[in-house]
Amino acid sequence: MDKAGMARRVHFSPPAVGGVSLLVVFAVLCLTVFALLSLTTVRADVRLADASAQAVSDYYAADCQAQEILARLRAGETPDGVTWSSPMEGGETEYSYTVSISNTQELQVEVLVWPDGRWSVQRWQAAAAGGWEIDEGLEVWDGTPF
Repeated sequence: MDKAGMARRVHFSPPAVGGVSLLVVFAVLCLTVFALLSLTTVRADVRLADASAQAVSDYYAADCQAQEILARLRAGETPDGVTWSSPMEGGETEYSYTVSISNTQELQVEVLVWPDGRWSVQRWQAAAAGGWEIDEGLEVWDGTPF
């Protein structure tokens, strides 16, 4: 070999791709993490939307059933599960009933119905089904040393 060939071989250095490769690997890793986070968020949003749609559907089904009971009351019938009080001073009778929305909620209804067919809703409210149970099992440190 001649001297010129040797000089070229000695001065030849591979391209510096280490920093660029690390940058590309880091960018791909970041994009993968963001994609997984986006996928997780979308799945959570879909579950929330499905639960919300089911809750709305359940409420309106209970509302429809409560309206049917009210129509029967206005027609002079007293369906099962409806409680009533004796006629008041103005001749109106107070009826109350509940319709289940879900395992944890119910629609509570109270209406006044007059003998001439007039009626007035006193209460039409979604409320928690069952009673509240107070849990006093949490022990809080009172400040005295052990």
